[in-house]
Amino acid sequence: MKRQRLAVLGATGSIGVSTLDVVARHPDRYEIVALTGNSRVEVLLDQCLQHRPRFAVVGQDQNVAAFAERLRNEGLATEVLAGPAALERVAALPEVDAVMAAIVGAAGLQPTLAAVRQGKKVLLANKEALVMAGALFMAEVRAHQAVLLPIDSEHNALFQSLPADYAGNPARAGVSHILLTASGGPFRNTPIERLQTVTPDEACAHPNWAMGRKISVDSATMMNKGLEVIEAHWLFNVAPDQIEVVIHPQSVIHSLVQYVDGSVLAELGNPDMRTPIAHALAWPERVAAGVAPLDLPAIAQLSFERPDFERFPCLALAFRALRAGGNASTVLNAANEVAVAAFLERRLPFLAIAKIIAATLDTLPVREVPDLAAILTEDACARGVAHELVSRWQ
Repeated sequence: MKRQRLAVLGATGSIGVSTLDVVARHPDRYEIVALTGNSRVEVLLDQCLQHRPRFAVVGQDQNVAAFAERLRNEGLATEVLAGPAALERVAALPEVDAVMAAIVGAAGLQPTLAAVRQGKKVLLANKEALVMAGALFMAEVRAHQAVLLPIDSEHNALFQSLPADYAGNPARAGVSHILLTASGGPFRNTPIERLQTVTPDEACAHPNWAMGRKISVDSATMMNKGLEVIEAHWLFNVAPDQIEVVIHPQSVIHSLVQYVDGSVLAELGNPDMRTPIAHALAWPERVAAGVAPLDLPAIAQLSFERPDFERFPCLALAFRALRAGGNASTVLNAANEVAVAAFLERRLPFLAIAKIIAATLDTLPVREVPDLAAILTEDACARGVAHELVSRWQ
């Protein structure tokens, strides 16, 4: 059997690490062609030593020579590159069959688009690509006949729960609603007045999932779920009013599809990202992911509740941006990245994250974004506004 040749964008993050864990379990099925990382150079070095890729991309030009020398000293002929253009290059390599798009934030948009434009199998973990540029991104997927498979546990669950011939037509498939589940994060029951003083370490202490710091803060504010709402709209062609969010603290049911006949289909599993990664890597087949079987009697109880928008204003802001259309989702994402970075640097209190995002949305008018240049302009403009708002925060 011919091995599937992979490029892993964001290999040193939590999704990238989990991807390489699954790959290592099936050396007969997968071959790593390219690995990319940003600041975690030592992690990337270890990954290169294990998987021996043809290409490695580091974040800074000044790291190239030293990193390449360390690889040569270990007997590797890996070509070392750096910077955004290198990310796009390895994503579009002719010898790459599939690309794991796991770069966090807006930085992942252009390399992911580069893979799409080459008609690759794209395993999408970078939700910001669809939040920033949903209409453009999906048009490129169709134009280049790329295979787009969602990696977020919620969207992967929806993909598995929808008909195989769904093709973005909820009416024909009899879909009434999709329901995205959310754990509620570390502050689901924390008194709201206490949230003003929570620390970055507290916000990053997710009860169920091991994630990077930015996405952990997004989970704590539920902006992560808001971004997933926008992503689901574009992935599955469902209207905002057909998307619901339900808090499910156990993180066992990953999402559900409600049909017009009253049926509800769901995908269940232990909270381990290797499950959706393995599903997408092997699709339409199945491979072992190294995940423990689900033991429902041991879990004993599954509970659900509606989200409190006073506690989680970022979720309401995401629905607002989705309904507004145009540049609003791009602005939302940019302002969130700026505000979360400021919080992690202890320059902004936790509750101010939503306020910075709301003020940025209020400042910039809604307008159409017809192409990538317009999207990147709106992104830069929103970041400028958000940085100014953060600098004036008292």
